[in-house]
Amino acid sequence: MTLASEKKILVVDDEPDVREFISACLEDAGFKIRTAIDGVDALEKIEEEVPDLMTLDMVMPRKSGLSLMRKLRKNDLWQDIPVIIITAHAKDELAQDDVKELLVSSESKQNNRHLLEKPIVPSKLIDLVCGILNVSTDEDLGKREDLISAIKHADGDTLHEIRKVLDQ
Repeated sequence: MTLASEKKILVVDDEPDVREFISACLEDAGFKIRTAIDGVDALEKIEEEVPDLMTLDMVMPRKSGLSLMRKLRKNDLWQDIPVIIITAHAKDELAQDDVKELLVSSESKQNNRHLLEKPIVPSKLIDLVCGILNVSTDEDLGKREDLISAIKHADGDTLHEIRKVLDQ
């Protein structure tokens, strides 16, 4: 079983509060996090170390999310990085066309492009990331180990009750 702690995520957002919030949510789930303040910074970080997944804001100075995605598509080493586009502009005029281009194109289906709208719900973000990367959070592993231990130490009557609940 792959754990969250084995995966590296690059969080790209120009807003410090959003960047810190997303990072904190993912770090709490056990992921290794790096951050970038815009597309230019993200490219530098990707050149240093390719992440297992990237969250990406669409509207940023210097290099937008769309510009970064176009650059990633052209590089064989980067084109398959799963990307979660996180934006407050999915339905407004500011980035609506950009989001459509990324999500509708055939390349986006092949390259794991996903959309998450702000405001971000931590549990939805973590569930999406875990699903894309096919991992369990470190917290899930702890719960699993606790459950296994409880079952191993349970008496016959308790195990019988557990089986009845599971059969329902």
